[in-house]
Amino acid sequence: MTQASPQALPEQLVALLTQHLEVHADPADLTPTTTFESLGVDSLALMELVVAAEEEFGIVLPEDTLDLSPASTLADAARAFAGARHAR
Repeated sequence: MTQASPQALPEQLVALLTQHLEVHADPADLTPTTTFESLGVDSLALMELVVAAEEEFGIVLPEDTLDLSPASTLADAARAFAGARHAR
């Protein structure tokens, strides 16, 4: 389990996308406004990402505080993960 600073979280999120979910996108092209849908990530793959993020970051995201969908952006996910990390 990797403990990272909140500043490193978006980079780790990109790594989870490209390595765990095998999203084929140049990390340099991913921006905070990139949606999961535009990357071909559906709701099932998004749940896989949540589980991978929980394991990687050592967090547990309560269902009622995590409202991510394929239309959500990478910034939305980074905020949700960072918020959960700080709540520990």
